[in-house]
Amino acid sequence: MEVTPPSAALFDAATSTLVVVGPDPVNRSASMLNMLPTSDDQLRRVSMPDRVTAITGDDRGVVYASTRGGYIRVDVRAGRAEKVYVDRHDGTEFTAIARRADGKLVLGSADGAVYTLGSDTAVAAEVKIFSRVDALVTQGNTAVALDRGQTSVAAVDASGSRAQHALRAGEGATTLAADPLGPVLVADTRGNELLVFGTDPLMMRQRYPVRNAPYGVVATRTLAWVSLTATNIVVGYDLETGIPVEKVRYPTVRQPDVLAFDETTDTLFVVSASGDGVQVIKNAGRPV
Repeated sequence: MEVTPPSAALFDAATSTLVVVGPDPVNRSASMLNMLPTSDDQLRRVSMPDRVTAITGDDRGVVYASTRGGYIRVDVRAGRAEKVYVDRHDGTEFTAIARRADGKLVLGSADGAVYTLGSDTAVAAEVKIFSRVDALVTQGNTAVALDRGQTSVAAVDASGSRAQHALRAGEGATTLAADPLGPVLVADTRGNELLVFGTDPLMMRQRYPVRNAPYGVVATRTLAWVSLTATNIVVGYDLETGIPVEKVRYPTVRQPDVLAFDETTDTLFVVSASGDGVQVIKNAGRPV
């Protein structure tokens, strides 16, 4: 699968589709969603009405993409995109998005605020926590935000109006992912570490050296996957013992910045940021 240089990817379980977002090759001020159903390998592309900064999904066939002024709702089956404007935030640069267990969307902004929506368009709560929100994930109804410039993480409670104090996340945190079993994983690229945070309350639980510029991270029920961009390797770690234990590693495409995973088929998707496309590793956690 060849896609434009990606900024994010996810796997939608309901449609068995890998969704990768990157720049639109025709309209450089906008983005494009590349959708690859694993059942037939027929690549579909959907042009976005604006530039997308992040994506999240509901695992039921809908992808949500943050953008200036609101978010874009994408029906994966129909290949249809619709922009939804957030009330009184036409000029807000939304930089991150996540979906809570109760279905509410959470948006992060370029000026460091986290907004919890009470409906499709209305903000129910907001809290200013950083100078910028670069990424968001959720565990239940708790949101965890990352500020790369301050290399810090902070958690926002279910009310959406209270944030726990920010915690240092290594020397240069770049990405984060929610583990299905509860923790939040952070790749500290500059410090060459994998950080594991608990969210209730927010606290660092594990800190493990991972050499060669860890960047891409995705968590599954069995392994935490981290890509090493200096050597083009992806490694699967078992976190159950309290210290990450390497279980498997694979060579990858160049610049493996973005990872996604299909739990049903144990398939890891490694997306190249240098134009080498998508590497599909089947039975990733159980190599033969």
